Amino acid sequence: MKTIQLPASDEVIRELRVGEPVLLTGVMVTGRDAAHKWLIDTFIKKTKAPKGDDLQVYEELKRLLNSSVIYHCGPVVSGLDTKEYKFVAAGPTTSIREEPYQADVMKHFNVKGVIGKGGMGPKTLKGCQETPGVYFHAIGGAASFIAQSVKKVLGVYKLEFGTPEAFWVIEVENFPAVVTMDSHGGSQHAVIDDSSKKVLDELLAKPY
Repeated sequence: MKTIQLPASDEVIRELRVGEPVLLTGVMVTGRDAAHKWLIDTFIKKTKAPKGDDLQVYEELKRLLNSSVIYHCGPVVSGLDTKEYKFVAAGPTTSIREEPYQADVMKHFNVKGVIGKGGMGPKTLKGCQETPGVYFHAIGGAASFIAQSVKKVLGVYKLEFGTPEAFWVIEVENFPAVVTMDSHGGSQHAVIDDSSKKVLDELLAKPY
């Protein structure tokens, strides 16, 4: 099992291949639907004007996401009242919801990895080839176990989106994942989709 230190170089990312298990160590940022839409609307497509602390948060995220990883995660967090934050549960969110946004976010912020569950589609796969980047599949149903790899919560941005939707900046150690989309066009999810469709077509073609 390969250990990946974050932030990661292009060379490290290009060495990763579909099916390879990894342990991630370093700083990453969580982000789900509201976070991705805000990044796209405010700073990439610029269909909405920045307001409040938007520009300050954007500059911080540019620094944090550069050569690092965004994690599709809606965590359960303790210490919200005292600001002594701790991740109680940190399981992956279904990633396909971010398919309209992910490649653009990867390119704009130079994001080298995306963590989630269920895989993503052709637009993100193309983004992985161009950035370059990879998709890491995390263990679904193991939220408490994964939370143990979160050693420290370094900060949070846009908490007004709600706890699950905010940008949480976390320091992780030996975060377990598997590469299921790589920078060479490989996608385990596409292989599974194709094989499943073939089986379904064969079943539908059988006379009853």
